[in-house]
Amino acid sequence: MPSLFTVYRVLGLIGKLKEDRVVAGKEAIEEIYKTSYYGRPKKDNLILTLVEAAHLLYRKKLEIEKEGKSLGFEEYFKIASLLNPNFELKYIVYKDLRERGFYVQPGVADFRVYPRGGKPGKSSSRSYVYVHSERVALPLSVLLKNLESACNVHKHLIIAVVDEESDITYYEVQESDPAGNMEQLYPSLHTPATMLEDRVIVWDGEASGKLYENGFYGKPLDQKRLQLSLVEGAFLLKNNIIEVTTRKDDNKLNFDEFCERATHIEPLFQRKYRVYEDLRTRKLVPKTGFKFGTHFRIYSEVKSPSEIAHSEYLAHSIGTQHEFSLPVMSRAIRLANSVRKKMLFAIEADEIRHIDITRVKM
Repeated sequence: MPSLFTVYRVLGLIGKLKEDRVVAGKEAIEEIYKTSYYGRPKKDNLILTLVEAAHLLYRKKLEIEKEGKSLGFEEYFKIASLLNPNFELKYIVYKDLRERGFYVQPGVADFRVYPRGGKPGKSSSRSYVYVHSERVALPLSVLLKNLESACNVHKHLIIAVVDEESDITYYEVQESDPAGNMEQLYPSLHTPATMLEDRVIVWDGEASGKLYENGFYGKPLDQKRLQLSLVEGAFLLKNNIIEVTTRKDDNKLNFDEFCERATHIEPLFQRKYRVYEDLRTRKLVPKTGFKFGTHFRIYSEVKSPSEIAHSEYLAHSIGTQHEFSLPVMSRAIRLANSVRKKMLFAIEADEIRHIDITRVKM
């Protein structure tokens, strides 16, 4: 009389571990692929990735052999982890997505995920999902390459970040084209101002009022005078709205001289200024985002400083060589979402490029 183990071997499906994949026979196409869409049929075989095979082994839908020896889950998992970088992280995300009811397949990204109700062969996949550890920095160049791959085939880009306790946070990354409703970038005037230690003061009361009321520039020092941030001062100087002199000897500063002095005060000034100028040109109103830990908070329109609407965005300027620290990125996005704002990262390149990273529920 056959043992229970023998019966299992006869009735169950067997896959063979071959290099970095698991190959199952023709019957697996009918019982696994056509019912649950695991793997990829190739002639009379079903080719499974190591992650797919691990999930089937966990669910006891497949037995896996290596050189004629049956592998338990622990043994297989260890072998797969050696064969595939970040295997355990990919398995954690794959298992989570499957248990949420999504059909998941390997692709250009770590995974292609189908929308709820969709399935391979019947509908298009909705998202590209890339898996990342919270411990490892994410280079902007890699993020942009992944975003380009997703956009080229009209997919959503999802970054699945796995923390040290194996919890997963999903982020959607999108190109953003923010635009505001400020028809007038600045009032028509020309007025003197002085560059002090780390800000600019407009002395004329009438000019101060116009700048503050028409464009929400600066903050009143008192009823007659207006203090401007360095980026505001540079923008207004460049557009010939203010004439800036030094505090010591009243020497006039042109735009380049002003920026040189500002960079000594704030090393990232040039980067911040380029983003500020881009936002103003987009008819938006950027103000300091210090209270939120970012460079700017952004309003789509300010009709009057006495009637300020809710700011829609937070923005942080970054360079092309930037690397995201995942814990830092997480804090910024969580804070932005908690105060009902979008978190933009403004990339300083030949043209300013904005990306929106938002936490999402799958």
